[in-house]
Amino acid sequence: MSAYSIMGERIVKLNEVAQHGNIEAFYSLIIREDVRILEDIDELPFVDTPLHIAASAGGPQHIQFAMEMMRLKPSFARKPNLYGYSPIHLALQEGHIQMVHRLLQVDGDLVRVKGKEGRTPLHDVAAAAATEQQLDLLDKFLSDCPNSIEDVTIQNQTALHIALLENKNLDAFKRLVRWLPKNKSENAREILNRQDEKGNTVLHVAVSKNQTEAVRELLNCGVNLNVRNLEGHTAQDMLQEQTQVNNSEIRDLLSYAAALSCSFLPKVNCYEYCIRKPKVLFYERSRILRKTVLFFGRLRLLIKNCS
Repeated sequence: MSAYSIMGERIVKLNEVAQHGNIEAFYSLIIREDVRILEDIDELPFVDTPLHIAASAGGPQHIQFAMEMMRLKPSFARKPNLYGYSPIHLALQEGHIQMVHRLLQVDGDLVRVKGKEGRTPLHDVAAAAATEQQLDLLDKFLSDCPNSIEDVTIQNQTALHIALLENKNLDAFKRLVRWLPKNKSENAREILNRQDEKGNTVLHVAVSKNQTEAVRELLNCGVNLNVRNLEGHTAQDMLQEQTQVNNSEIRDLLSYAAALSCSFLPKVNCYEYCIRKPKVLFYERSRILRKTVLFFGRLRLLIKNCS
């Protein structure tokens, strides 16, 4: 039997113990089978560790087992399984909120662990949060790890994009939007105006989905109205293309905010900006330097004459 097969059998036995959340059986197994089994598992790039199994099961005994695994092998908490998910992703998918809380108690930065397609636990909660318990968990994620709001998926989508695209309940989106100016005041606008792989901001998404409340929330936060996506369309352009839905409220909101179509935006000459602007800066700096040198030269002459 190959070494790989032997290790596979040991992992199966270990995960059976994890499925029952039996800490005593775990120690008995590693003494009987292999005291280095956790280190061997940790060397695999994709694997269901005992922590994955316990997090997915989620019972009280599994929480204790998970805490023991976190103590012995903290690195398991960030390891993806064969489907690309970390233990905290699995706990969220199964709705084991207490397990999620205990994992975060050990390592608050797990909010930023990226799973399949670059999605973090914050992205997953933004996509699914509907109950008060789930929304409270969203608040906890933001409180424990404020910088997680800046993380994007491989589609360059923020948690705000995902909350609009995947969550029918707007409560999660509203909480994210209202949290930004209070806690990320310096770069709140940058995050609100971040573009996904198609160049769409959350305003583009809100308009495309005819989400009047979402548009109102974004306008209240001072979102950039006239960002072009990769097709060259602003939110106003997308609105004008909608002919099958009643979007009169959004039309009124964007008109009052003075949103523009792409055809009314000033043309930007990229060549002049990239080539001439640096020259202007260079000449300006040179002028200031010459004036500074001249000033100190005159000052030295004045001091010399006075003495």
